[in-house]
Amino acid sequence: MTENIEHASVKATVTIEDLEKIDIRVGTILKVEDLPRSKTVSVLTVDFGDHQRTILSSLREEREDPAEIEGKQALFVLNLQPRKISGVTSEGMLYDIGFSDGIKPALAIPGKACPQRMPPGVNKAALTRNRIPWLRTVTVTPPSPASAHGNTRRARS
Repeated sequence: MTENIEHASVKATVTIEDLEKIDIRVGTILKVEDLPRSKTVSVLTVDFGDHQRTILSSLREEREDPAEIEGKQALFVLNLQPRKISGVTSEGMLYDIGFSDGIKPALAIPGKACPQRMPPGVNKAALTRNRIPWLRTVTVTPPSPASAHGNTRRARS
């Protein structure tokens, strides 16, 4: 894939303690619906094993058929402050890749089925050995070719 893209600059350095504050978990997307009164935002119902959450995301800008991700597992940030959009509260954020570079975001999904609750923390021992076991299982799934349309601007969820 050869594209002329402007790469986002590397962000400021964070400590392991800062990274441990971010609660990134694998969840299974049960349902994707359009948010009423929005041309871009979708409402995701996501199962995290011990509970379900509603998460809003601008999938309709990225995919012709946002429902194509129903049943898939993906990474989510769970400990963001809830945000209400058009009367619906988002209880987290879908973790996708590419938005900062100005390209269509790709969904970060596990390479194999994972327990919903992983990983809530950072394995410091693995970091010191320059490897993160769960990260090796993550693959990137871009939107299908049929859904490569629209602009790349996204509302934060």
